[in-house]
Amino acid sequence: MVEATGLVAVLERLEAGREAALGRLMEFLRIPSISTDPAHRGDVRRAAEWLCGELAGLGFEARVHDTPGHPMVVARSAGGGTRPLLFYGHYDVQPVDPLDLWNRPPFDPAIEEGATGPVIRARGAADDKGQLMTFVEAFRAWKEVHGALPPDLILLFEGEEESGSPSLQPFLRAHADELRASLAMICDTSLYSDGRPAITTQLRGLVGEEVVVRGADRDLHSGSFGGLAANPIMVLAQALGALKDRNGRITLPGFYDGVEDLSDTLRQDWQALGFDAAEFLGRVGLKAPIGEQGRAPLDMVWNQPTAEINGIAGGYAGDGFKTVLPAEARAKVSFRLTGRQDPAAIRAAFRDHVRRFVPADCKVEFHEHGGSMASVMDVSDPAFAMARRALGEEWGREAAYIGAGGSIPVAGDFKLILGMDSMLIGFGRDDDRIHSPNEKYDVESFVKGARSWARILAALR
Repeated sequence: MVEATGLVAVLERLEAGREAALGRLMEFLRIPSISTDPAHRGDVRRAAEWLCGELAGLGFEARVHDTPGHPMVVARSAGGGTRPLLFYGHYDVQPVDPLDLWNRPPFDPAIEEGATGPVIRARGAADDKGQLMTFVEAFRAWKEVHGALPPDLILLFEGEEESGSPSLQPFLRAHADELRASLAMICDTSLYSDGRPAITTQLRGLVGEEVVVRGADRDLHSGSFGGLAANPIMVLAQALGALKDRNGRITLPGFYDGVEDLSDTLRQDWQALGFDAAEFLGRVGLKAPIGEQGRAPLDMVWNQPTAEINGIAGGYAGDGFKTVLPAEARAKVSFRLTGRQDPAAIRAAFRDHVRRFVPADCKVEFHEHGGSMASVMDVSDPAFAMARRALGEEWGREAAYIGAGGSIPVAGDFKLILGMDSMLIGFGRDDDRIHSPNEKYDVESFVKGARSWARILAALR
């Protein structure tokens, strides 16, 4: 652990350099690095080169690596440390549509007064350029105080996260020896909803499926064929409706294989968060929780698997009325996975389930839309307790161990390919409007985020 006087000096340097750090972030945010839009391919590369230049200027050995898609930026400090750490973030951003809902140009960043203090308003401010730069500014202050970067740091900054990371797994496999560390730090997460710092210790996996049921070779008149001919919408609706029983439990055979109950420690931690399901649902105009009976709300949101219908289509849905039996019906279905559930097994069970409802003269086809296992971190690693204390010292509140209902596939990739756990610590807030118009990142999150990483570095050195 770095002695207290050294840490104080780093924190003081961060405070003195606040305006300069905000200026660098503004420069970064002006680059429209939209990875999903081919028109911005050059901008994505420009953002990678800007980032590489910043890191090289700090003394990292930094390089822009080409991939079949957008570049990866990899940097590392000199060796000699006791524990190599990998830091991951992404520098690409979401598209800005609809542009007319923005209050200012999305790539003309500015500091504005928000509901609880000043905010940085721009696309990518919270997801993920502002978060990524909390790493960089902590490293910068450390170098300025100590004359050298912390040893054994590996940085991996991706340019395709917002477009599905198609190059990430091949890149990890090809560069595994140079990227492997004892622990990965991922900054693409948030504070808990009440503003306390948080370490995400588990993420749900994901299986996505599109199913299409086809019947007759054309839409049929329901008066002539109704009751005799197969109706693909009815077939599909029956299959989807049978995915859950009356108690909200998912009916696929073997679905719960690998699902693990919470440890007593995590259960107590989550209970202490005081999560109010009615208040949470009230933010979106609902009030009554549903789901498997007998489960605590946070258990359902973070630790239990789900089956959800994300979209369904077929037949006539325009103005007026058209009495037809449609020729086809389709739906998109997703499963969030926990514990050691196997995405391939879940996908096969779902397909077998649907086929049982399809009549002999109908056809069904399936289209795969990704699959990843859940990620559960080993919090017995002393680094987690050290980081938790460091966050508490900065924010004045004990950091919470939380789960996440969503999926961050890179954490699973690090586990599968590089054999290491991840510590997910970010400083976003629920109202940051990521992926939406008027995205923002609190100045407090940026400033205290950098200070938090300085404290964590000091604790782990």
